Amino acid sequence: MTYTCSCCGKVHDDLPDLSFDRPGCAADVPEEEMDARVKLNEDLCVVDNEHYFIRGVIKIPIHGYEQDLGFGVWVSQKKESFETYLNNYDTPDIGPFFGWLSNELGFGGRKTANLATMVHFQGNGQRPLIELEESDHPLSVAQRNGISLDQAWVIVHDYLG
Repeated sequence: MTYTCSCCGKVHDDLPDLSFDRPGCAADVPEEEMDARVKLNEDLCVVDNEHYFIRGVIKIPIHGYEQDLGFGVWVSQKKESFETYLNNYDTPDIGPFFGWLSNELGFGGRKTANLATMVHFQGNGQRPLIELEESDHPLSVAQRNGISLDQAWVIVHDYLG
């Protein structure tokens, strides 16, 4: 199975990582208010100087496949945790910190925004790993138990669709 990359326009054979360019609440800010209300780069976001987010990766194991399905997502953080990460962004020696998943993946037909997570910092220039709190939510179950390669491609095509 293949997909066409939205960034480069080329057809690829490997599973892509899927990602969000901002947390859901930043996406809800009207474009004309964006500069005044949102500070955003590839890894950090502050909305209205009171809502703090970091970007990380949820990895879903794929049975019998060497690659995980990755979701680049945003997770809320307390101001203190956000500042700790900001001041120590390239070390695994902080955290893990609690946060709420701040993107809507619609995984398994259920909402994902506001699922409880733990953020595990890796250092070495890598984004943090996001671990979902154990629950019966399909995304949490998939992170714990893995999915088939066919399921992964369905998710990719639905997301890119």
